[in-house]
Amino acid sequence: MSDRPFVSRTWALKGKTPVISSTGSWKNLSISGMIVCTPGGNRTRLFLRIFPGSMHAKDIVRFLKEVKRVLNGKKLLLLWDGLPAHRAKIVRDYGVYENTRLRIERFPAYAPELNPIEYLWSAMKRKDLAHHPPAGIGALRRRIRRSRYRLSNTRLLKRFLKASTLY
Repeated sequence: MSDRPFVSRTWALKGKTPVISSTGSWKNLSISGMIVCTPGGNRTRLFLRIFPGSMHAKDIVRFLKEVKRVLNGKKLLLLWDGLPAHRAKIVRDYGVYENTRLRIERFPAYAPELNPIEYLWSAMKRKDLAHHPPAGIGALRRRIRRSRYRLSNTRLLKRFLKASTLY
């Protein structure tokens, strides 16, 4: 997420070009997210972590360790897209090291409709983060936290799972 405004639609009077204000900054935040549930799609939980700048493989491993700690050693089947940080050697090595409690499977390439977290990203971008005037990274971080609170609703998370046709 960037502190440049995400604008899905805008309007202006006929003959007037719309002007969208921006800070002109290239600062950004990366978000890693995971919807955790039982094999039947129940007891859903949302884990989100905000990283300054771009996300790297070490950040992914740190996020996985945090999730594993919270889950108290329960087994985890992780369904992932093809993000380069997900395929990095350090992440693969961590998956091999944790193979008794962590199993990693990849989504098919170019199939975001199968990934439940993509529905969450869409809701976050189009509803919670869209059309806000630029106010810097701190304000963006606060909006993301408010969005996380709203999207942590169990019924909403179950709808994301159902929309993906995995459950």
